[in-house]
Amino acid sequence: MITSNHNPKVKLIRALLGRSRERRDAGAFVAEGVRLVEEAVHANWPMRSVLYDETISERGRSLVGKLISQAVDVEEVSSSVMKSISETETPQGILAVLDFHQLPMPESPNFILIPDQIRDPGNLGTLLRSAAATGVQAVIIPPETADAFAPKVLRSGMGAHFWLPIHSMGWEEIGEIVNSASLQAYIADMDGESCWETDLKKSLALIIGSEADGASESARKIATGKLSIPMSGNVESLNAAVAGSVLMFEVVRQRSSPSTGSGQAV
Repeated sequence: MITSNHNPKVKLIRALLGRSRERRDAGAFVAEGVRLVEEAVHANWPMRSVLYDETISERGRSLVGKLISQAVDVEEVSSSVMKSISETETPQGILAVLDFHQLPMPESPNFILIPDQIRDPGNLGTLLRSAAATGVQAVIIPPETADAFAPKVLRSGMGAHFWLPIHSMGWEEIGEIVNSASLQAYIADMDGESCWETDLKKSLALIIGSEADGASESARKIATGKLSIPMSGNVESLNAAVAGSVLMFEVVRQRSSPSTGSGQAV
């Protein structure tokens, strides 16, 4: 049992939980909690090591047994050590160090998400979760957006990371992908055309800008149009994660329904 905070595995986890640079240098990140580790196992995600403590649930103990049977490096730690490295107020008693393992970009994508300057981890994680739920084929992370593999983003994503191709790129490369795949690049913007009236069955890239600044100038250079969400009442705008989720589900609605012209359901 590991009882010291100076143990190399504990120190590595603390470093990976701290800064994106540490994660990039190590080529690894940390998944905390039974649900996230289960999702990683189901996705056959490369796993380096797992730490757990006595507070783990029965469901978690079953998971630990499965990991041990798969020859994963699993070790118990004291509750005090687990509490010292946990990112949550009520630790679930299990942490896993996972390798960065990028799922490949599809050759001819027709639905991608670009969260532009989304710096709030909760918003980015929610967008990733909605992307996984709506069949988005890839998520491209441009400069000035939060690290997709930061702890809070992972928790908000609820396992979406293990099923979505998530790639960090500069705007020049993003532009090349948009052009080569003949994607319509739409920015979410309150001054845009109504999403109900726009044909979203076409191959597209959906760009969601930050609540504070909107889409960046770089994003606007590759955009071919703007989309808005019709709203009632006195609210001027939606949370970036909510707006992005509404638009992604509108794409699903249109693509799963017979329509004429502008995307209106028949």
